[in-house]
Amino acid sequence: MCLRLIDRVTGCSKSRRTQTTSSGSSSASSSASLRAKSSSGFRTDELRSSLTCVGHSGAAGELAAQVRAGEAPGGEPRHERAREEIIALSKLRHPVLLLELANRALDEEQLLRLENAKLKAEIEKLRGTLGMPATDAVGSPSPASPSCASQKIHSPGSLDDYVEGFLLDHDKARILELANRALDELTTMCSAAEPLWVRSVETGRDVLNYDEYLRLFPHEEDSGGRRAAGWSVEASRETGIVYLDPTRLVRAFMDVVYYSTNDLLTALSFSTSNQWKELFPSMISKASMLSVIQPGDNDGGQDGVVQLMFAEVQMLTPVLPTREYRFLRYCKKLTAEKWATVDVSLDKVEHASSSTACRCLRKPSGCVVEEQTNGHCKVTWVEHTTCRNVTVPSMYRAAAASGLAFGARRWVAALQLQCERMVFSVATNIPTRDSNGVSTMAGRRSVLKLAHRMSWSLCRGIGASRGMAWSKAPNGNGGGDVRVTSRKNTGDPGEPQGLIACAVLSTWLPVSPAALLGFLRDETRRHEVADTARPLPPRVSQAADSSSEPEDKNDGKWILQDSCTGPCESILVYAPVDAAILRPVIDGHDSSEVALLPCGFAVTPDGLDSRSAVITSTRDDDEMMSRAAGSLVAVAFQALVPAGAASPATGGAIPPDSVATVTGLVSRTLDNIKKALRCEDC
Repeated sequence: MCLRLIDRVTGCSKSRRTQTTSSGSSSASSSASLRAKSSSGFRTDELRSSLTCVGHSGAAGELAAQVRAGEAPGGEPRHERAREEIIALSKLRHPVLLLELANRALDEEQLLRLENAKLKAEIEKLRGTLGMPATDAVGSPSPASPSCASQKIHSPGSLDDYVEGFLLDHDKARILELANRALDELTTMCSAAEPLWVRSVETGRDVLNYDEYLRLFPHEEDSGGRRAAGWSVEASRETGIVYLDPTRLVRAFMDVVYYSTNDLLTALSFSTSNQWKELFPSMISKASMLSVIQPGDNDGGQDGVVQLMFAEVQMLTPVLPTREYRFLRYCKKLTAEKWATVDVSLDKVEHASSSTACRCLRKPSGCVVEEQTNGHCKVTWVEHTTCRNVTVPSMYRAAAASGLAFGARRWVAALQLQCERMVFSVATNIPTRDSNGVSTMAGRRSVLKLAHRMSWSLCRGIGASRGMAWSKAPNGNGGGDVRVTSRKNTGDPGEPQGLIACAVLSTWLPVSPAALLGFLRDETRRHEVADTARPLPPRVSQAADSSSEPEDKNDGKWILQDSCTGPCESILVYAPVDAAILRPVIDGHDSSEVALLPCGFAVTPDGLDSRSAVITSTRDDDEMMSRAAGSLVAVAFQALVPAGAASPATGGAIPPDSVATVTGLVSRTLDNIKKALRCEDC
């Protein structure tokens, strides 16, 4: 059975399809419906262990006792009552209690950094009281009044220490001044034509005239062409139509998970959904808000909000280093129909700390969003960064240099694709009679939600984030290095419980992205891709077994497949699902606790596409993809390591036989693709 759930939306330049392929003729429906996951954003079981008063009594102790006992005075829900008490305690200034509550959302490394920053803040205040000069990160005296033009804030050079409670009042004033200057620069960069931006004859895209930029926006670190050694400048601009209204879009841009030990009340007023990260699931591996420098002008509004943020941006491969940004984000309503969101780093280049990731500084970057008809908006995106030079694998250099990896073009393409998916998921004018099994709107939404989670899981699992400890593994078949990592799942109901192994093989193929993705999602050619080696350990091989024998009528497995196509990247992800588990989802039941372990492919143009000799005002993305010289493909497999295979003596590491299994899967799958496409010699 094939369930084709997502078709091209009229007028869209992207396409997305979700498919389920039955490998069994029939299967009984599950008699037990899936348990609904709690939607409460503030859980009392978390409070039960958090409300521990150190050196406090009275109201705080009484509240802790009530929560432990499961009582809610006045008959109110326990979490609502706890929230009110927290607000009351914040007015009574119970810092230890608030610190304990906020610490629940932080990992150990972040806590150490925040505590270190608090201690440094106290030292600086004491030095100021004694009339002593302030010190920088290494303890040497710093100038009493640094120039605002240098964009240097009175604090240590690394933004690891910029948290709320550490920035002094005069620092905040300078930050707001910097945010306003960045906004002016962004609006000019978005609207200006020549001579600031010059249309490239080769690519037909805008290229920044850096001499003109320095004339309009002089920066101390760039004056006289004296740029820091070992750093490079990247700038790009892109415009596109997005299927979302401007107000919702800027609200999503500002919705980032809040981490602060100093202002829990502010943290509680923000959503924990992290909508900004969800808008770019393939790009943003980490995102957090460190501080709210300035709230909005209106209650709950985004106009005038200034936030201090952290983000890690990735490409879908473990071989290309991620990019880390620590920056201000300023949201401003320019007119009744136009918004601007600008990012800018506080650090100067020479003060940036070293990191295993590629450390980057954001010069004024972001987007101007202008309302259009029918709920659409026009997005003009500028991406302007200064990045530390790092070693980039040769096959990814052209893609990184052309902006396919981190430029404005990719940001706009990813935004368009995700907004298209959001609109389609809530559409009610799509017929269901031809959906090949999904006959209700609730069922379609439930399956789409499951497919989105599956794609997000793969994007999270194959990037080069610093949280992923990738290691090289031998590849007996040749054709590139296989990277292997593992993680242990103990609480996420959306994945199998236990140790999960992931292997990724990245390589170049002389096939256009459009042709490669078309081959991969062709159901009639699935047998050409699937690995058919036998035997395999049953649990480690479960991620691939159901697709290896589609004619098996007895296993009761379906393949849930999701694919999306864009000008900068294409993703195909699939996972085997028991028919008895998938049927309730198709009927509209909640899918949040369906455990999946997806595998798939990430396909990117290699950046060596043929150049157009004629500059045109329109550029068809599909045509550009078909003209590409080749594709960069990452083949990813995830598998559950058998219980007991990872002994405590090895520190929970993947056993060698499991490493050999997953590396063999990706190697043989890539070999099958090369044979099918007749490029075995690549």
